[in-house]
Amino acid sequence: MVFQRDVAPGIHRLEHAYTNQYLVEDDDRLVIVDAGLPRSYGPLVEAVHHLGHDVDAVSALIITHGHFDHVGTARRLAKQLHIPVYVHRDDAWLAAHPYRYAHQNATRFGVPLRNPPSWKLLSRMAFAGAFTVRGIDAAHVSVFDDDAVLPGAAEVVPTPGHTFGHVSLHYPDRDAVIAGDALVTLDPYTAAQGPRMIAGSATADLERNRASLDALAATGAKSVLPGHGVPWHHGVAAAVARARHTDG
Repeated sequence: MVFQRDVAPGIHRLEHAYTNQYLVEDDDRLVIVDAGLPRSYGPLVEAVHHLGHDVDAVSALIITHGHFDHVGTARRLAKQLHIPVYVHRDDAWLAAHPYRYAHQNATRFGVPLRNPPSWKLLSRMAFAGAFTVRGIDAAHVSVFDDDAVLPGAAEVVPTPGHTFGHVSLHYPDRDAVIAGDALVTLDPYTAAQGPRMIAGSATADLERNRASLDALAATGAKSVLPGHGVPWHHGVAAAVARARHTDG
């Protein structure tokens, strides 16, 4: 577990099993962005306590996309904390069935099997419950569209490609964008580091993902907060320029 306070003003990063979650301050409440893996629940509660809150301060969960490693604690959070789970309309079905995702490569596992450096990352994710994720119960889901403004004053930036309903979240007043897996600094499928797109083993449409980088760049944010890997604080334009040349 790694917990970093203020990776952007009022945004805190929890990394568990090479997967990031973000806790966003919203007045005296907290909004969680992405739900990690099942065994991330304990570290998440610990992170909330580190911030001086009890779990009843959490008001909402926003999911950038419906993959299993981003919805792992969503069902539990919704049920125990009685909070809404916000999911883009085009990823609502995937969030309920998080293993049934589209992937551009013919096999999901061919790339990691050919990349021994990724075995450590994927084994850590497996130990954290990567194969035991239950999808989000539809009763707790609040679907949103491209023009939504979400809790914590998050502006939706549609960034489809990694999944068909993938979104990023722009916080103009904090000069930051949470990029989900549209742009990461660590690819769990290859163990490659630096700004990049995730491999086609876990990306529905690499060219559509590449086109979505334009929307990220348009935010002009200083800080890019990825779904995997360390934050990037050298401007979104520089991160996008590097990521364009990755091909999964």
